[in-house]
Amino acid sequence: MPRPEKVRLGEILLRQGLLSPEQLAQALEAQKKSGRRLGRVFIDSGYVTEEQICEALAGQLRIAFVDLRQVRLTPEVVAKLSEAQARRFRAVILEDLGTAIRVGMADPTDILAYDELARILKREVEVCVVAESQLLAALDRAYPRSGEISGLAQELGEEIGDGGVDFASLGVPASSEDAPVVKLLQSVFEEAVRARASDIHIEPQEAKLFIRFRIDGVLHIQTQADAKIAAPLLLRLKLMSGLDISEKRLPQDGRFHIQLRNSQVDVRISTMPTQHGESAVMRLLNQSAGVSKLDRLGMPAHVLDRMRRIIQRPSGMVLVTGPTGSGKTTTLYAALAELNTPERKIITVEDPVEYRLPGLNQVQVHEKIDLTFGRVLRTALRQDPDVILVGEMRDQGTVETGLRAAMTGHLVLSTLHTNDAASTPLRLMDMGAPQYMVAMSLQVVLAQRLLRLVCEHCSTPHTLEDHEREWLKLELGDRAEQFPYRKGAGCNQCGNTGYTGRTGIYEMLEMTRPVVEAATDGDHQTFVDAARKQMGGRTLRRAAVELAVRGKTSVAEAMHSSNAFD
Repeated sequence: MPRPEKVRLGEILLRQGLLSPEQLAQALEAQKKSGRRLGRVFIDSGYVTEEQICEALAGQLRIAFVDLRQVRLTPEVVAKLSEAQARRFRAVILEDLGTAIRVGMADPTDILAYDELARILKREVEVCVVAESQLLAALDRAYPRSGEISGLAQELGEEIGDGGVDFASLGVPASSEDAPVVKLLQSVFEEAVRARASDIHIEPQEAKLFIRFRIDGVLHIQTQADAKIAAPLLLRLKLMSGLDISEKRLPQDGRFHIQLRNSQVDVRISTMPTQHGESAVMRLLNQSAGVSKLDRLGMPAHVLDRMRRIIQRPSGMVLVTGPTGSGKTTTLYAALAELNTPERKIITVEDPVEYRLPGLNQVQVHEKIDLTFGRVLRTALRQDPDVILVGEMRDQGTVETGLRAAMTGHLVLSTLHTNDAASTPLRLMDMGAPQYMVAMSLQVVLAQRLLRLVCEHCSTPHTLEDHEREWLKLELGDRAEQFPYRKGAGCNQCGNTGYTGRTGIYEMLEMTRPVVEAATDGDHQTFVDAARKQMGGRTLRRAAVELAVRGKTSVAEAMHSSNAFD
């Protein structure tokens, strides 16, 4: 392939009619003032898109424009360039062609970068144009920090040696970036945020320390290290979260805040003594993402419309149910975001406070000083609230206080751990709540789960296996074969898992008159029958099947999620 020629981007865009002379002049003036690259000025000014620039360059240079979102990068081929070189030259290796190497470059007119690539790779270089934003995202995925994390863990282990941990030296301020333990934790947190992990697990075993990330609800091993680095890691984390560093026999809970790149992350930490030392689990809450809106959670129209109508009522209780990690708090805060107006006073009672929303009065429960759910809730009622959010209905006292609040002119939002919507009122009664209070106060129960979505970049048609076909027939009957099911083959965009992101599935039980009458009847089976009739077959299982039918999730994922509520 001939060596690329130097071209003037502004002139190319001008000739192709993508830019006016006035816009070019304004961009050149802005470039002089800011020092930014001209292409970035064009994009930031809204004159052209990144893809239009790439296509224009490709046409001028007679080379291909490659959409990296549609390309599956091979780790061993990508590794022919180090991460530092790839970022320096803004390039990624796409394919080894034998006699030549195909390279995607954000700026294919950079002749110096082209010459360096040819020298490093010792092969003819076939250049393609790639969008810079896609390139940077691809480099983040193609060069995971697991190797760096393992190297830092090894460095820390060598520094500790066999003589034990110098706890005094580890108690240095967090600003001492030269400390290996600080570098290791920084790399772990940065990789977790990049990988969209919701939790970090630090688990000491007899000879190894495992660091695992929970991504889209599934745990993945990030790195394994010498077990002796567990103690300094836990010590540093305890210092960061204000926990008692001398207490290793009892569980502790804390939180701290970190800033990574452009992300503000709240970290909630829980430590627990195990046979081989203290383990820690950290829940990551990315505050930069903000609070989701109800219409962004994946609710079907019939659920969304009813939910919005019910939360506008002046009183009553709304319960969101499901297991830990099913998105209950996210749903409740999405509802609070819609209710949060100057005309309403909203008080939340939580353990811990997960999201910070301006305009709310948020209270953190503190069991050690007897600041319990029940006590704060009783005090909150004397603060003249319109809406109260209770983090969880944990005991009989909290349940009864919440139901009374709902009966006396307050809208109460809360969560409960149950498998489905129909069993939730019965669970409240089992906890000691009088039947009449449940019937009069409870307005709606929303049960939910989170399902992984098939990666759009490697989604492929899926032929049903026998057990999948039989399971689908329970909901679809003979129509089970008629739909275009899909699954993810695995690619660099999804970390070869076949899934990217999650969405909610829901079932809603509204306490209509027949359901209320069945609740006060006293017979559990009568109530369950009335509840199921009210839901009209719109169950969690049905919602999972509908996602699979639409190709949004795989049949295997739909089946796996259904095991929890079948």
